Amino acid sequence: MLKLFKTDGGVLSRLNDFEDGIWVDLADPTMDEIKLIAEKYQIDTNDIIAILDDEETSRVEQESGYTFIVIDIPSEETRHGRSAYTTIPLGIFLAETAIVTVCSEASDIFSIFNRKSMRSFSTKKQMRFVYQVLYSVAVEYQRLLRYIDKTRKEIETRAINNIAEDTDLIDLHELESNLVYFTASLKSNMLVIDRLVRYERIKKYSEDKELLDDVVIEIKQAAEMTDIYINIIHGSRELIASVLNDKLNRVMKLLTSVTLIMGIPTIVSGLYGMNVDEKWMPLSHMQYGFGLICAGIAVICVLVILIMKKSKLL
Repeated sequence: MLKLFKTDGGVLSRLNDFEDGIWVDLADPTMDEIKLIAEKYQIDTNDIIAILDDEETSRVEQESGYTFIVIDIPSEETRHGRSAYTTIPLGIFLAETAIVTVCSEASDIFSIFNRKSMRSFSTKKQMRFVYQVLYSVAVEYQRLLRYIDKTRKEIETRAINNIAEDTDLIDLHELESNLVYFTASLKSNMLVIDRLVRYERIKKYSEDKELLDDVVIEIKQAAEMTDIYINIIHGSRELIASVLNDKLNRVMKLLTSVTLIMGIPTIVSGLYGMNVDEKWMPLSHMQYGFGLICAGIAVICVLVILIMKKSKLL
């Protein structure tokens, strides 16, 4: 989808036609839209198409007539039947008269501009735009990291309350996978920022120094949060594995105890069922012999149960 935006007096408005100093947003673009933008701003078509590849790496490239920036942004997906997060490339092209953003899907990253909550936002100041996008990306990473940690706490609470299930280990594995993607992407984005600062051909504004510092702080904070949450999830996985193993051990102990107790009447009935002369079998000639044998079996079973409980085997 192709959208055109421009700021006028700090207000972001959507346009119906191309102008100078605009922001061109390409989300899941068609081939016709890609060719249109490539021809309009003299951008290599292959550079735009490359953004649609989920494996495209973060980088900064200086081409003739435009600067090509790729960063990783978080994205929601379905993995193994569960809602999960990954990262996808976002391309930012700084052309002579416009800013062009390209992504394989519509993202909430730019909602901060639409809500008019970003100060001094201007589609004409290209590097400020890039820094603001990076800031928005860092904030989005932190939001998702807090959500991931909240999910982890819910799983851990179930484990503490002894209602953990096998699926909780799978959920934790998915959360850990999300954090691995985030770690790699945040490190790549940090490298992009370092290169942007060193590029002399890109026009910068002195008043953007504070914004750049905020971007660096937020991305570093997101990276630190990711590392911390990965370590915490390792501990949570060990906790849940221990809880599940404890539940299994208790079940096995119970089954073993039941097997032992049920073995007593089985042994007695097996002995009395042997094909021998009845005169050798105790109580075989008594009127209430069968009842006495059953009562004896019950007494022995009760004694065994009491002994096992006293020994904490049951």
